[in-house]
Amino acid sequence: MNLAIDQGNSSTKFGFFDKGKLIATYKLVFLDKEEISKLLTRHQPDNVIISSVSDKTEFPVDLFHDIPGKLIIFDHQTPIPLKNNYKTPETLGKDRLAAVIGAAAMYPGEPILVIDAGTAITFDICNDNIYYGGNISPGLKMRFDALHQQTSRLPQTSPGSSPFWGTSTPEAIRSGVQNSLVMEFEAYINKVKEQYPNAKTILTGGDADFFVNYTKSIIFAQPNLVLSGLNRIIEYNA
Repeated sequence: MNLAIDQGNSSTKFGFFDKGKLIATYKLVFLDKEEISKLLTRHQPDNVIISSVSDKTEFPVDLFHDIPGKLIIFDHQTPIPLKNNYKTPETLGKDRLAAVIGAAAMYPGEPILVIDAGTAITFDICNDNIYYGGNISPGLKMRFDALHQQTSRLPQTSPGSSPFWGTSTPEAIRSGVQNSLVMEFEAYINKVKEQYPNAKTILTGGDADFFVNYTKSIIFAQPNLVLSGLNRIIEYNA
């Protein structure tokens, strides 16, 4: 049994894998040692990997000193099952890299575009098990917040249904933000397919469910892609 832990700035996800299959997921907003201990007692993992992008809370690593297998603290020096061509691997978000590794495990050797629609939106390209890099763009909520916070009269708006052309200021903001992002997705997908016509596009992240209904391109939604990538790193090292 493997345990993959993805610690973000707002919550921590736990994924338990048995023979490569994800059998249970949990999400904790606060890192409560008692709650984590209950999960460990329930599933009894042999190997654990921890990936953290949080600067706020240090993960209680001492909970895993007695596991029978490996404990991996994922960083830029951890061996991974693909070649990383990023020029500054120490600055690359671990969640971005784990998502690419998860996608590459799903489609070995194939060209893949991974779109992670979270607080920020990332676009990452991988082909023939080589990670070539990607781009970072403001996420859905960040764009709504910026329009309100950086202007004096535009109201705070949130995602939702809206006509393509807004007939009120909230509609205009909602349609502008959402449709611009959908067009951004489509442009990246088309750009990748110019070079790799058979490229797969995989969408993940907290806003993935929202966007998968808006894009016309063929997209595979994988909400647990980062956890799957972390499990693949365990398998590669253990």
